[in-house]
Amino acid sequence: MNKHGNSLKKWLISILTAMIFMVPASVTVAAEQSDPYVMINEVAMLTFDRIKREKSQIKSNPELLRTVMEEELLPYIDYRFSAFKVLGKYANKVPREKLLEFVSVFREYLITSYAVALGYYDDQQVEFAPAMEFDGRSDVTVRAVIKDGDRPDIKVAFKVRKDRQSDQWQVYDMVAEGISLLSSKRTEFESILRQDGIDKVIELMRKSIAEPIKLNEKLDK
Repeated sequence: MNKHGNSLKKWLISILTAMIFMVPASVTVAAEQSDPYVMINEVAMLTFDRIKREKSQIKSNPELLRTVMEEELLPYIDYRFSAFKVLGKYANKVPREKLLEFVSVFREYLITSYAVALGYYDDQQVEFAPAMEFDGRSDVTVRAVIKDGDRPDIKVAFKVRKDRQSDQWQVYDMVAEGISLLSSKRTEFESILRQDGIDKVIELMRKSIAEPIKLNEKLDK
């Protein structure tokens, strides 16, 4: 892939991960988790508003993005389910204590990934497809289109599942132009799990978590 292609791919993944899952801490109304379409719409819109409102604080201290993720992201993402999906068949081969460690580190890894992605937000617009009937279903796809000026429109799909215990909807994956980020991460980790084991995957995630949060040049102006 050429330099332009790599740049576009990085921008695409960053914007997709930045645009979802949070509700501003200063806003008392939480996203509606009994309706997956309403939830995704509310969370995305409130996220953009918060970034705009707190731009100066974030510019001074990019690490605040981790706090936003820690406090506001997790209620809307099923990180445990995502962690098991990433492990795939290896989940049954890992000792319970090591599995619990992986889920815990994966949680922090997601927080860091989304915090990094938020640093690339630059006032993109998101248009959601009309809601569809979901009664009786436990897994739905919420579709949207990202518009960013002269750039081509990007088709996005959010995978949302209903938790049997809480009866609430949570996001577990997103698909950009047909590419599942969860499947991509599973493919990335699979060879490492096969050759070096889960400890190596945990080590790599911890290294990523330890990296400082940096802002996109546009957000830093």
